[in-house]
Amino acid sequence: MSVKVIAEVGCNHKGEMSIAKELIKVAADYAKADVVKFQKRNNRELLTEQQYNAPHPNPANAYGETYGAHREYLEFDVDQHRELKDYCESLGIEYSTSVWDTTSAREMATLAPKLLKVPSACNLHFEMLGVLASDFDGEIHLSLGMTTQAEEEQIVDFFLKNGRAKDVVLYACTSGYPVAFDDLCLLEITRLTEKFGDSVKSIAFSGHHLGIAADMAAVALGVSWIERHFTLDRTWKGTDHAASLEPDGLRRLSRDARAVSAALRYKSTEILPVEQVQRDKLKWRPKPNAVKAA
Repeated sequence: MSVKVIAEVGCNHKGEMSIAKELIKVAADYAKADVVKFQKRNNRELLTEQQYNAPHPNPANAYGETYGAHREYLEFDVDQHRELKDYCESLGIEYSTSVWDTTSAREMATLAPKLLKVPSACNLHFEMLGVLASDFDGEIHLSLGMTTQAEEEQIVDFFLKNGRAKDVVLYACTSGYPVAFDDLCLLEITRLTEKFGDSVKSIAFSGHHLGIAADMAAVALGVSWIERHFTLDRTWKGTDHAASLEPDGLRRLSRDARAVSAALRYKSTEILPVEQVQRDKLKWRPKPNAVKAA
């Protein structure tokens, strides 16, 4: 099965529907990604009153006077997400979103996308995971950044007990923005495959690094999905742009990931048809009735 690419827009649309649609169009038509993914939060549910009313920790990236106001500015409502989903479908690309709280999980489940994502920050929110297990029929993708191995087992056991483990895709992930290469720890993909590969649907990779070399290594290690943040301009205001791919980077990622994925197979026969032509023309063989040296 060919690896699939998720273009993670997140909040890189800067709260503007026109930019969100431009990101979808570029991901679909130019970069040839498989999925465009956004984020959905109910900020009053997700944040404490103190967090909501506190100033943004990095004022240069703030879209409001408080962190709550900043988050509300970047938030699309359910009808807007439905509009984004319809636009994705018109361009032949899948729509998805991450959900950060119970209300958002319920709301996004009503849109019936093929997959919803649980971010690393929320993968122990078992009330929300329960909503996805009971109210959502699609795939449940879940990142394992900043998560202990004991917590990983809790998560997988939860879905096993709820009869949904075979709909779960687990992502190897390091939660940093951006992440240095020596913190990517790509062999976690192998560990997750060995530990959970028989229990869940598949293992994937979510990266917040620079370039696309590490993604090709992840494909070689057997992941089924690659997720990368995506923006039109890495210099834009916002916390995720610097760790995102621009259009040409996403295009090359999609192209190269599929090429590497196609190459990862054994020979179907000892001499492939493409080789047989060259074998007939070039392969050295002893000449019939050749005179042997004395």
